[in-house]
Amino acid sequence: MKEYRTYSPEETEALGETLAAGLRGGEVLACFGGMGMGKTAFARGLARGLGSDDAVSSPTFALVHEYRGKIPLYHFDMFRVSSWEDLYSTGFFDYLDTGAVLLIEWSENIEDALPKDAIRIRFSRGEEENQRVIQVSSLEE
Repeated sequence: MKEYRTYSPEETEALGETLAAGLRGGEVLACFGGMGMGKTAFARGLARGLGSDDAVSSPTFALVHEYRGKIPLYHFDMFRVSSWEDLYSTGFFDYLDTGAVLLIEWSENIEDALPKDAIRIRFSRGEEENQRVIQVSSLEE
């Protein structure tokens, strides 16, 4: 597991952009952490790092947003998903075979459905008000 500390939303975005450089497509990034922890800021940087110029926002009501770049990014928000039926209605399982990067906010709600090789990213508040502790792990480590 690697641990990063950021001190602003801009630094969290920059971290997402940096980590995007190591992605090849087909990865599932499972984000864990409460509201306001920086998941959407991270998504903005990740999209930029994957070559997208699209405006990135939380897909809370749409459930999934698509961003086109060198590698497509599908950005899910599973906050309102509380059952397998809800999860199937998002089309989540269909996206797994697209070769795109999948970024999933609120992965806590679908943990049993995550692929075994999903990269888990935990966001938490640090000691300072705008500090975020971001832990990135995968089963390959």
